Amino acid sequence: MSIHDIIEGKKQWRAHMARVKALPPDYQIVYKEMQKYLFKVGPIDLSDGPLLPGIVDFFEEGAAAGKGVLELIGDDVAAFCDDLIKDSRTYADAYQESRARCE
Repeated sequence: MSIHDIIEGKKQWRAHMARVKALPPDYQIVYKEMQKYLFKVGPIDLSDGPLLPGIVDFFEEGAAAGKGVLELIGDDVAAFCDDLIKDSRTYADAYQESRARCE
């Protein structure tokens, strides 16, 4: 990874977070909780994949329509996140696969 790639990645991340900060406060709170959860259990390609920007797109549309964030995702944030990543390869999957190879 070159310095140019690192700088470009930081620019993209800052732009992404600026979009999050433009959301209504309740959306921001839920997004940050989702982000923490997904960074803990989420897919391997989370940081450079389409999932997080897709969530922001979804939230921007919901906010523009005047809906509350829980109207969009329901009361169980973790279940919503699990549903988003159900077909993605996670770090837990990679760990289990490496353990299985060692046995």
